[in-house]
Amino acid sequence: MDKRTYNIFFHLHTVSGIVISVILFVIFFAGSFSFFRDEIVNWEKDHSIEPTENLTMDYDATFDSLDTQYELYSREVSIAKHYIERRISVNLSTPQDTIANSQKGRKFFYLDTQNFETSDYYESYSLGEFLYRLHFLAQIPHPVGYYISGFTAFFFLFAILTGILIHWDKIVSNFYVFRPWAKLKTLWTDAHTALGTIGLPFQFVYAVTGAFFMIKALLVAPSVFVLYGGDQAKLYADLGYTEPSFEAENQKSPEPYSLNALVAQTQQDWEDFEVNHLHIFHYGDANMHVSIEGQLKRNRQFTGSGKRVYKIATGEIVEQTIPYTNTSYLEGVKNSLYRLHYGDYGGYALKVISFVLGLLSCFVIISGVMIWLVARDKKNIPEKRRIFNRNVALVYLAICLSMFPVTALTFLAVKTLHLSGQTPIYSVYFITWLIATVFFIFKKDLNFIHKYALLSGALLGFLIPIAHGVQTSDWFWISFLEGRIQSFTIDMLWISLSITALWAYLKLNSKTQKEIPQHHA
Repeated sequence: MDKRTYNIFFHLHTVSGIVISVILFVIFFAGSFSFFRDEIVNWEKDHSIEPTENLTMDYDATFDSLDTQYELYSREVSIAKHYIERRISVNLSTPQDTIANSQKGRKFFYLDTQNFETSDYYESYSLGEFLYRLHFLAQIPHPVGYYISGFTAFFFLFAILTGILIHWDKIVSNFYVFRPWAKLKTLWTDAHTALGTIGLPFQFVYAVTGAFFMIKALLVAPSVFVLYGGDQAKLYADLGYTEPSFEAENQKSPEPYSLNALVAQTQQDWEDFEVNHLHIFHYGDANMHVSIEGQLKRNRQFTGSGKRVYKIATGEIVEQTIPYTNTSYLEGVKNSLYRLHYGDYGGYALKVISFVLGLLSCFVIISGVMIWLVARDKKNIPEKRRIFNRNVALVYLAICLSMFPVTALTFLAVKTLHLSGQTPIYSVYFITWLIATVFFIFKKDLNFIHKYALLSGALLGFLIPIAHGVQTSDWFWISFLEGRIQSFTIDMLWISLSITALWAYLKLNSKTQKEIPQHHA
């Protein structure tokens, strides 16, 4: 590569990286915890459940309970298990027969499958849900947050490709040059190259899938007008996002039926099939149908969606997609993208690896900011520009690194103060994040930010399993011995993370403060 081309790619890599660095750090940091979203939710609520995507419940008892409370006749009823937790989502349509059914209006809520308690989205909001949604900026009003995270992922892909091009000639030799005991300037450069190379496949996958999920609507929108003549419904049908349609007879069904039996029959016919979605058309009507959907177990097949629709009056199968043979190319691509992004196909080993690679990506981002600053903190650069560059790095690092102690503090607050619901969690996290960020900015010391973000996060992190044990008597060694894997995982996650952060703090503290560029007002 000639020098001019190299310089073009180098500056493109630098600019694209520095512009998205803060948002990208938030996405990767929150996204790393999102791999353990379900474990966090169960840890919060002191629940221990079987780690399966299957709807393990008594369907007949559940629908009888819902019918008593909400009068289901002539409604479309959908229940789904999106996560590995006790609650499931329930969606009730407006009744078709408004004369026979006096209950009007749509309803959406969550149902606890063990005690049948119901709650709305805001009441049942959890820290696990918060961190999961933070990693695609869902707290910013829709669709702005989605688009920001999507375009950040897109530009991150651009930064990855330009980074490969500028390091290509020395990518192998530089990978083996990692000097963690050298001065910090050298450490930042070596870490950015070596850890960036290690995490390259991981980062590429998440850049592609993240951009796909968040900005696919913008990518698909032109095809609605060009290929489908503005017919959005036809596009959704081709993409497989539509449900079958059945006409109601507006007469109550006299035939007895058992949803438990239909689900059992489906799972008997399809070995290793896990049901995660049940959709009932015209509940209690003479033309009532039920759609049973799910996936094959991950250890059986990487992607295998299945669906079977029964007519209740006759018990006949009116439509089905056999997961072993009938999965379409489009369905396979969609499911593969989801599996790759969520990392849920390899058990806890893959989750831990993904978590570590996510945090390593955060370190690559921070080291990139530090390299950018060091390169622009030279005597030949005007003092005003140097001060501006330091201020930019100061704000970037204050926002990013304060996430670690703030996240640990929120875990502590959830467990000790029994916080639940969207507003309390928002208040604790965002207010403490703002306070910590402002505090670090006013310290005007990059060395201080690095060291004490790590130290405070480590100390708070050590308190999390202690607080959990005091509150519940479910100490991590007890949860391990008794098989409560979700609780044990979160406690050990924080113990491991805190030990690592404390080790990093001690290593940084052994360096001279002059090795990190300081900010002066």
